[in-house]
Amino acid sequence: MRAERGMPAAKRLLDVTVGACALVALSPLLVAVSLAIWLPDFHAPFYVAPRVGRRGAIFRMVKFRSMSVAADRTGVDSTSADDRRITPVGAWVRRCKLDELPQLWNVLKGEMSLVGPRPQVAREVQLYTDVERGLLDARPGITDFASIVFADEGEILKGRPDPDLAYNQMIRPWKSRLGLLYVCRQSLLLDLQLIWLTALALVSRPRALAGLGRVLERLGADAMTVRVAGRAEPLVPYPPPGATDVVMTR
Repeated sequence: MRAERGMPAAKRLLDVTVGACALVALSPLLVAVSLAIWLPDFHAPFYVAPRVGRRGAIFRMVKFRSMSVAADRTGVDSTSADDRRITPVGAWVRRCKLDELPQLWNVLKGEMSLVGPRPQVAREVQLYTDVERGLLDARPGITDFASIVFADEGEILKGRPDPDLAYNQMIRPWKSRLGLLYVCRQSLLLDLQLIWLTALALVSRPRALAGLGRVLERLGADAMTVRVAGRAEPLVPYPPPGATDVVMTR
Protein backbone atom coordinates (compact mmCIF):
# COMPACT_ATOMS: atom_id res chain seq x y z
CA MET A 1 0.00 0.00 0.00
CA ARG A 2 1.55 3.31 -1.07
CA ALA A 3 1.18 6.71 0.57
CA GLU A 4 -1.09 9.16 -1.19
CA ARG A 5 0.58 11.68 -3.43
CA GLY A 6 1.17 15.25 -2.28
CA MET A 7 1.11 16.57 1.25
CA PRO A 8 -2.43 16.62 2.66
CA ALA A 9 -3.48 20.18 3.47
CA ALA A 10 -4.44 19.34 7.06
CA LYS A 11 -1.06 17.74 7.78
CA ARG A 12 0.81 20.67 6.27
CA LEU A 13 -1.31 23.12 8.25
CA LEU A 14 -0.50 21.22 11.45
CA ASP A 15 3.20 21.25 10.60
CA VAL A 16 3.32 24.98 9.90
CA THR A 17 1.13 26.02 12.82
CA VAL A 18 2.83 23.88 15.46
CA GLY A 19 6.29 24.41 13.98
CA ALA A 20 6.01 28.20 13.93
CA CYS A 21 4.45 28.42 17.40
CA ALA A 22 7.08 26.07 18.84
CA LEU A 23 9.97 28.05 17.35
CA VAL A 24 8.62 31.28 18.84
CA ALA A 25 7.80 29.76 22.24
CA LEU A 26 11.11 27.92 22.47
CA SER A 27 13.30 30.75 21.15
CA PRO A 28 14.78 31.59 24.61
CA LEU A 29 15.69 27.91 25.09
CA LEU A 30 17.14 27.67 21.59
CA VAL A 31 19.35 30.70 22.23
CA ALA A 32 20.51 29.32 25.60
CA VAL A 33 21.37 25.90 24.14
CA SER A 34 23.18 27.55 21.21
CA LEU A 35 25.38 29.52 23.62
CA ALA A 36 26.04 26.44 25.77
CA ILE A 37 27.30 24.55 22.70
CA TRP A 38 29.27 27.48 21.24
CA LEU A 39 31.14 28.65 24.34
CA PRO A 40 33.35 25.57 25.01
CA ASP A 41 35.02 25.53 21.58
CA PHE A 42 33.67 28.63 19.75
CA HIS A 43 32.43 26.54 16.85
CA ALA A 44 28.98 26.72 15.28
CA PRO A 45 26.27 25.30 17.58
CA PHE A 46 24.39 23.81 14.65
CA TYR A 47 25.14 20.67 12.69
CA VAL A 48 23.87 20.83 9.13
CA ALA A 49 24.17 17.69 7.05
CA PRO A 50 22.57 16.08 3.99
CA ARG A 51 19.76 13.61 4.55
CA VAL A 52 17.53 11.67 2.18
CA GLY A 53 13.98 13.00 2.08
CA ARG A 54 10.79 12.11 0.33
CA ARG A 55 11.21 10.32 -3.03
CA GLY A 56 14.98 10.32 -2.48
CA ALA A 57 15.39 14.11 -2.58
CA ILE A 58 18.44 15.33 -0.65
CA PHE A 59 17.96 18.15 1.85
CA ARG A 60 20.10 19.75 4.55
CA MET A 61 18.86 18.79 7.99
CA VAL A 62 19.61 21.09 10.92
CA LYS A 63 20.20 19.95 14.50
CA PHE A 64 22.16 21.10 17.51
CA ARG A 65 25.77 19.93 17.37
CA SER A 66 26.34 17.35 20.09
CA MET A 67 29.71 16.06 18.88
CA SER A 68 33.17 17.43 18.35
CA VAL A 69 33.82 19.34 15.14
CA ALA A 70 34.20 17.10 12.04
CA ALA A 71 32.97 14.04 13.95
CA ASP A 72 30.99 12.97 10.87
CA ARG A 73 34.22 12.40 8.94
CA THR A 74 34.93 9.21 10.89
CA GLY A 75 32.53 7.24 8.69
CA VAL A 76 30.47 6.00 11.65
CA ASP A 77 26.77 6.87 11.33
CA SER A 78 25.31 5.25 14.46
CA THR A 79 26.08 6.79 17.84
CA SER A 80 26.41 4.86 21.09
CA ALA A 81 26.03 6.48 24.49
CA ASP A 82 29.76 6.03 25.13
CA ASP A 83 30.87 7.48 21.77
CA ARG A 84 33.97 9.57 22.45
CA ARG A 85 32.92 12.08 19.77
CA ILE A 86 30.08 13.34 22.00
CA THR A 87 30.99 16.52 23.88
CA PRO A 88 30.01 17.04 27.55
CA VAL A 89 27.38 19.61 26.56
CA GLY A 90 26.33 17.35 23.70
CA ALA A 91 25.68 14.49 26.10
CA TRP A 92 23.31 16.73 28.06
CA VAL A 93 21.62 17.98 24.88
CA ARG A 94 21.07 14.39 23.74
CA ARG A 95 19.85 13.23 27.13
CA CYS A 96 17.24 16.02 27.20
CA LYS A 97 16.29 15.35 23.53
CA LEU A 98 17.05 18.95 22.58
CA ASP A 99 19.28 18.21 19.60
CA GLU A 100 16.32 17.70 17.25
CA LEU A 101 14.56 21.03 17.97
CA PRO A 102 16.24 23.00 15.13
CA GLN A 103 14.55 20.61 12.69
CA LEU A 104 11.43 22.70 13.21
CA TRP A 105 13.06 24.94 10.59
CA ASN A 106 13.12 22.01 8.14
CA VAL A 107 9.44 21.46 8.95
CA LEU A 108 8.57 25.08 8.10
CA LYS A 109 10.47 24.75 4.81
CA GLY A 110 8.44 21.65 3.91
CA GLU A 111 11.47 19.33 3.83
CA MET A 112 10.29 17.48 6.92
CA SER A 113 7.09 16.96 8.85
CA LEU A 114 6.47 16.89 12.58
CA VAL A 115 5.69 13.18 12.26
CA GLY A 116 7.22 10.75 9.80
CA PRO A 117 10.02 8.19 9.42
CA ARG A 118 13.31 9.61 10.67
CA PRO A 119 15.58 10.87 7.82
CA GLN A 120 18.68 8.81 7.09
CA VAL A 121 22.08 9.46 5.56
CA ALA A 122 22.54 8.30 1.97
CA ARG A 123 24.78 5.40 3.05
CA GLU A 124 21.97 3.94 5.14
CA VAL A 125 19.35 4.41 2.41
CA GLN A 126 21.59 2.57 -0.04
CA LEU A 127 21.27 -0.48 2.23
CA TYR A 128 17.46 -0.44 2.06
CA THR A 129 15.67 -3.45 0.64
CA ASP A 130 13.03 -2.81 -2.03
CA VAL A 131 10.40 -3.02 0.71
CA GLU A 132 12.19 -0.48 2.91
CA ARG A 133 12.32 2.02 0.08
CA GLY A 134 8.62 2.51 0.76
CA LEU A 135 9.78 4.67 3.69
CA LEU A 136 10.65 7.32 1.12
CA ASP A 137 6.98 7.68 0.17
CA ALA A 138 6.45 10.03 3.12
CA ARG A 139 8.24 13.15 4.25
CA PRO A 140 10.69 12.36 7.03
CA GLY A 141 9.69 13.59 10.47
CA ILE A 142 11.03 14.78 13.79
CA THR A 143 9.25 11.96 15.59
CA ASP A 144 7.50 8.69 14.84
CA PHE A 145 6.89 5.29 16.42
CA ALA A 146 10.58 4.42 16.41
CA SER A 147 11.59 7.71 18.03
CA ILE A 148 9.70 6.56 21.13
CA VAL A 149 10.56 2.86 20.97
CA PHE A 150 14.27 3.50 20.40
CA ALA A 151 14.68 6.71 22.38
CA ASP A 152 17.50 4.85 24.15
CA GLU A 153 19.32 4.00 20.91
CA GLY A 154 22.62 5.23 22.32
CA GLU A 155 22.32 2.88 25.30
CA ILE A 156 21.41 -0.04 23.02
CA LEU A 157 24.59 0.51 21.01
CA LYS A 158 26.78 1.24 24.03
CA GLY A 159 29.85 -0.99 24.17
CA ARG A 160 29.25 -2.49 20.72
CA PRO A 161 32.49 -2.91 18.73
CA ASP A 162 30.66 -1.92 15.53
CA PRO A 163 27.71 0.40 16.32
CA ASP A 164 26.63 0.61 12.67
CA LEU A 165 26.40 -3.18 12.35
CA ALA A 166 24.56 -3.49 15.66
CA TYR A 167 22.12 -0.80 14.49
CA ASN A 168 21.44 -2.65 11.24
CA GLN A 169 20.95 -5.96 13.03
CA MET A 170 18.81 -4.97 16.01
CA ILE A 171 17.27 -1.51 15.49
CA ARG A 172 16.83 -1.03 11.74
CA PRO A 173 14.58 -4.12 11.25
CA TRP A 174 11.96 -2.78 13.67
CA LYS A 175 12.51 0.89 12.96
CA SER A 176 11.76 0.16 9.29
CA ARG A 177 8.70 -1.95 10.09
CA LEU A 178 7.30 0.77 12.33
CA GLY A 179 8.06 3.42 9.71
CA LEU A 180 6.36 1.44 6.95
CA LEU A 181 3.29 1.00 9.13
CA TYR A 182 3.14 4.77 9.60
CA VAL A 183 3.51 5.40 5.86
CA CYS A 184 0.60 3.07 5.12
CA ARG A 185 -1.69 4.28 7.91
CA GLN A 186 -0.74 7.94 8.31
CA SER A 187 -3.50 10.35 9.27
CA LEU A 188 -3.92 13.62 11.12
CA LEU A 189 -5.25 11.74 14.15
CA LEU A 190 -2.24 9.43 14.18
CA ASP A 191 0.09 12.44 13.96
CA LEU A 192 -1.60 14.03 16.97
CA GLN A 193 -1.36 10.76 18.91
CA LEU A 194 2.35 10.41 18.16
CA ILE A 195 3.06 14.03 19.10
CA TRP A 196 1.28 13.44 22.43
CA LEU A 197 3.11 10.14 23.05
CA THR A 198 6.45 11.78 22.25
CA ALA A 199 5.77 14.47 24.84
CA LEU A 200 4.59 11.83 27.33
CA ALA A 201 7.80 9.83 26.81
CA LEU A 202 9.80 12.77 28.18
CA VAL A 203 7.91 12.37 31.46
CA SER A 204 7.15 8.65 31.59
CA ARG A 205 8.53 6.39 28.86
CA PRO A 206 6.78 3.26 30.22
CA ARG A 207 3.40 4.99 29.92
CA ALA A 208 4.28 6.22 26.43
CA LEU A 209 5.30 2.71 25.34
CA ALA A 210 2.09 1.27 26.75
CA GLY A 211 0.03 3.85 24.86
CA LEU A 212 2.03 3.27 21.70
CA GLY A 213 1.35 -0.46 21.97
CA ARG A 214 -2.38 0.18 22.04
CA VAL A 215 -2.09 2.40 18.97
CA LEU A 216 -0.10 -0.27 17.11
CA GLU A 217 -2.71 -2.91 17.91
CA ARG A 218 -5.50 -0.67 16.61
CA LEU A 219 -3.53 -0.13 13.40
CA GLY A 220 -3.23 -3.89 12.88
CA ALA A 221 0.50 -4.30 13.55
CA ASP A 222 1.62 -7.92 13.83
CA ALA A 223 2.06 -9.39 17.30
CA MET A 224 5.85 -9.57 17.09
CA THR A 225 6.21 -5.90 16.15
CA VAL A 226 3.91 -4.91 19.03
CA ARG A 227 5.91 -7.06 21.42
CA VAL A 228 9.27 -5.65 20.33
CA ALA A 229 7.88 -2.11 20.47
CA GLY A 230 7.00 -2.69 24.12
CA ARG A 231 10.73 -3.11 24.84
CA ALA A 232 10.08 -5.64 27.60
CA GLU A 233 12.44 -8.15 25.97
CA PRO A 234 16.11 -7.88 24.89
CA LEU A 235 16.64 -6.96 21.26
CA VAL A 236 18.17 -9.66 19.07
CA PRO A 237 19.40 -9.60 15.45
CA TYR A 238 16.56 -9.90 12.93
CA PRO A 239 16.23 -9.49 9.14
CA PRO A 240 15.03 -6.09 7.85
CA PRO A 241 11.71 -5.94 5.96
CA GLY A 242 12.02 -7.57 2.55
CA ALA A 243 15.01 -9.73 3.53
CA THR A 244 15.31 -13.27 4.86
CA ASP A 245 18.74 -12.97 6.44
CA VAL A 246 20.18 -10.85 9.23
CA VAL A 247 22.54 -8.12 8.02
CA MET A 248 26.11 -9.38 8.48
CA THR A 249 28.08 -6.49 7.01
CA ARG A 250 27.46 -2.77 6.82
